[in-house]
Amino acid sequence: QVQLVESGGGLVQPGGSLRLSCAASVSIFSISAMGWYRQAPGKEREVVAVIRRGGSANYADSVKGRFTISRDNAKNTVYLQMNSLKPEDTAVYYCNADHWSLHYWGQGTQVTVSS
Repeated sequence: QVQLVESGGGLVQPGGSLRLSCAASVSIFSISAMGWYRQAPGKEREVVAVIRRGGSANYADSVKGRFTISRDNAKNTVYLQMNSLKPEDTAVYYCNADHWSLHYWGQGTQVTVSS
């Protein structure tokens, strides 16, 4: 069982930045992949970024060059640095852990980009 707790969401103006954090209840060194997903109103949940145990990462085309995912194994935490935010980035952001082929989700954190 893996528990994930997200934090760092909020309201930001277009062009601004936010950093999301996802704290895990187990050592993330043992987790094969962790990622960030988002779901906007009326839309399906979509992958934003995924980072694997070895450190390799993949990003959705819509966030490449603006978002950076990273992991701190010592703190059991994964981060999502979001820069140059756009109104279309508005969504609930969820942390995900792929652990022994089981997927665990956090409760989500709201990100709103608006002037």
